[in-house]
Amino acid sequence: MTHSFRKPFGPIFAMMMVLLLGTVACSLAAGQAKKNPQTDGVDNTKMGAYRALAQHTYLEYQKGDAAAAAELARVLERVWDKAEDYGGDMALKKTHPDQFEEIDKAMDDFITPLEEYKSKAPEAARVKAAFNAYLEKLKLAD
Repeated sequence: MTHSFRKPFGPIFAMMMVLLLGTVACSLAAGQAKKNPQTDGVDNTKMGAYRALAQHTYLEYQKGDAAAAAELARVLERVWDKAEDYGGDMALKKTHPDQFEEIDKAMDDFITPLEEYKSKAPEAARVKAAFNAYLEKLKLAD
């Protein structure tokens, strides 16, 4: 004998199981995503500080403050050179010279037009492309 009150619970039970399995699968997938730890919005990676400086430099450029962008570009270059070019045994130039050269060139492509803003206005498309290329190169050394 089949009880009539059990019939509606079969499809409901199946839907509950599908939702439960979907939730578990989504939470497992989210847990596998690689996230860099951050402090105050700056990644705690080897290249995180350079990335943050570049982002602020580009933001000032986007706002139309060419002088501030040029100033930050110069700071980025000096910090990079001090740490990664002349920084001793752990400097990127010593540990991974090929990566250093790639990143250094990408940084120069990004900051040079910003630093020369007084003599020639930087082209927006060129600056954006150089900024994106620089961020990609920084990922090589993280």
